Amino acid sequence: MKRPHVLIADDHQILLEGLRQLLTPEYNLVGLACDGRELLTLGRKTRPDLIVTDIDMPGRTGPDAIAQLKREGITPKVIYLTMLADMDTAVNVFRAGASGYILKHSAVTELLNAIKEVLAGRVYITPRISKEMLGLCLHPSSQDSHTRPAITPRQAEVLRLIAQGLTMKEVAAALDISKRTAEAHKYQMMEHLGLRTLAELIQYGLRTHVLASHPTMPHLAASPEPIRIFANPRA
Repeated sequence: MKRPHVLIADDHQILLEGLRQLLTPEYNLVGLACDGRELLTLGRKTRPDLIVTDIDMPGRTGPDAIAQLKREGITPKVIYLTMLADMDTAVNVFRAGASGYILKHSAVTELLNAIKEVLAGRVYITPRISKEMLGLCLHPSSQDSHTRPAITPRQAEVLRLIAQGLTMKEVAAALDISKRTAEAHKYQMMEHLGLRTLAELIQYGLRTHVLASHPTMPHLAASPEPIRIFANPRA
């Protein structure tokens, strides 16, 4: 029987080597990527059955690289291996088509089982994140689906801070997350909503009252002037 082809991506070399040793006995490892750009390159070249990838990586985030591969017709199963025990992040990647979500500290005990589940067509979610809560976020009831925002609460926080003129570094500090995570939230919002610019993203926030409903945003809701986004040299 043909062994499934697996591509791994993580910017921590020690973890990458550990995963290689863990998976080699059972799977055909077609590549090891150390950042998002290399993940994209190897994904195009090898067209694996499964990608196991970190979320925050240099160059491009894991979700951003996966989204680009999908646009090019390359659609492997995807398991995210991350330090982020964050419901908003988990919901976002599953909405985008992920099949698995595992925390790095439990990778050795969970990853082999997760891969088997995902390759069998099922979904694997680390026990640290409640499946029931995730299910509610991914499958809202028909009663409230028309009022549920298209972005997660954490993404809304990021959007509000961006609209106030904060740099991504300042957004990250305000929310106690890394700059790469803050940027990932921004790009995931734009990808999910089909938007290309920050101006369009902020207009979306005003149109859906994500910004207008926030106590620090009344000037945005009331202003008749078009919103202009300027490059910030501190970003």
